Amino acid sequence: MAETSGAKTGTAKSTEEKVAALQKGYTFEGATIALGAAIVDGEVRPEAQVALPLGMMNRHGLVAGATGTGKTVTLHMMAEQLSSAGVPVFLADIKGDLSGLAAPGAGGEKLLARTRGIGQDWEAASFPVEYLALGGDGAGVPLRATVTSFGPILLSRVMELNETQESSLTLIFHFADQHQLELVDLKDLRAVIQFLTSDEGKDELENLGGLSKATAGVILRELVGLEAAGLEKFFGEPEFDTAELLRTAPDGRGVITCLELPSLQGRPVLFSTFLMWLLADLFHDLPEMGDVDKPKLVFFLDEAHLLFNGATKAFLDAITQTVRLIRSKGVGIFFVTQTPKDVPADVLGQLANRVQHALRAFTPDDAKALKATVSTFPVSDYDLEEVLTSAGIGEAVVTVMNENGAPTPVALTRMRAPGSVMGPADAALVAATVQASPLLPRYGTAVDGVSAYEKLQQQEAAASAAPVPGPAQPPPPLPSPRLEPPAPSRRDDGGGVADEVMGALGGALGSGLRSMIRSAGTQLGRDLMRSVFGTAPRRRR
Repeated sequence: MAETSGAKTGTAKSTEEKVAALQKGYTFEGATIALGAAIVDGEVRPEAQVALPLGMMNRHGLVAGATGTGKTVTLHMMAEQLSSAGVPVFLADIKGDLSGLAAPGAGGEKLLARTRGIGQDWEAASFPVEYLALGGDGAGVPLRATVTSFGPILLSRVMELNETQESSLTLIFHFADQHQLELVDLKDLRAVIQFLTSDEGKDELENLGGLSKATAGVILRELVGLEAAGLEKFFGEPEFDTAELLRTAPDGRGVITCLELPSLQGRPVLFSTFLMWLLADLFHDLPEMGDVDKPKLVFFLDEAHLLFNGATKAFLDAITQTVRLIRSKGVGIFFVTQTPKDVPADVLGQLANRVQHALRAFTPDDAKALKATVSTFPVSDYDLEEVLTSAGIGEAVVTVMNENGAPTPVALTRMRAPGSVMGPADAALVAATVQASPLLPRYGTAVDGVSAYEKLQQQEAAASAAPVPGPAQPPPPLPSPRLEPPAPSRRDDGGGVADEVMGALGGALGSGLRSMIRSAGTQLGRDLMRSVFGTAPRRRR
């Protein structure tokens, strides 16, 4: 491996000098997450251990690399250590490979030889795992969201609406909120749109400046398409309370929540957007914490490129602001994808901890991505273009934020091995874990209460009833907008965070919504804040 730093200065470092620099750079005072042993000049050096300060994990991170290079095992290993440190973890299990966290691994001769070589004292271990499944589409406890709390931007992402349609959907949410038409599931939203496009609702539609009947019709058709595809089961009640992600086990270890998604690989936008809803809801609920000794939660967002591909500006702005501001609430986010180019620059700039597995350079586009990846690392003693194309499975280039907020030296690292099963757990174990879950009684059975659909049905029935003798009676009006004082915000930031976020979103959502955002001090402004971030208060049953 070439010595790029030495070449620039004209003084090549010896191997021992490089090892000493890495030892110094990765010596920390507080608790750490051990990543592995450095490789220097082609040799594994177990005396040069590479780690990540636990207190810096809410500075966010990136785990990247080509398919099959070991990304999933890396986040598996990190999740184990976080759990052992008492930190809850959330994992999106796209391929079904992470359920093995609940079962102790088997240490074969090859594994033990590898772990001894990096100075790891390997032991088989199992961890407290909670299995979730979107809408109950899988073996886990059902995870649902109401349409209201999911919000117009996230729902527009699922429906693949353009920016104009997204702004129009926001106006529809505003109408429903003002008239106490609760949007719990997709049929509620469909009923509201059908009302607005009917003869009875045309006056209301005209009062919603900026919303055309044609655009409302397009949104309705997309909504019906979601229902036809069977996606209605993901929306409804009981809605999942994201505080469930912050639990610890009786022995003090953090609970690892594993959202199983293998049945949704054909609906990547749906599951990636649901992950964003979870983060947005956490953002709303959690108090400001400042600097902490360890994060309150670490959130691994796998296949992160799916979150950004084809996203509208408003959606990207919402992600950027959420990632930037949620750090102060003690939540660390690790994006897991193939190359840093998969993540927008505004988000990438906030990811202080980098674990980059090998890349492939088979095409001109691959070569361009490789150069872009190298440019995101500090100057080092490695030829990173060579290292990133020749690193073996389970090896990665690492740099993290040290306890003083500065980047550590770049280290090619042979990564540690997990103590639990690296792959899917036995189906019987998963089923038993789900049945024993304290969450199952609370979320296991769907509930269909009175909401917008039922209210509009009742109004239609009343309007079509046979008239009684005497003066004609007008149909009962829609419920009046709420006039009571707004409920106190659950935030403790004095409104500054909300104002900053809403300001960032205002320019991206169209003139109709911008005018409403300017009224952020009104009840409408607060309702939009909840809707935009998917953080409307949950309905209490």
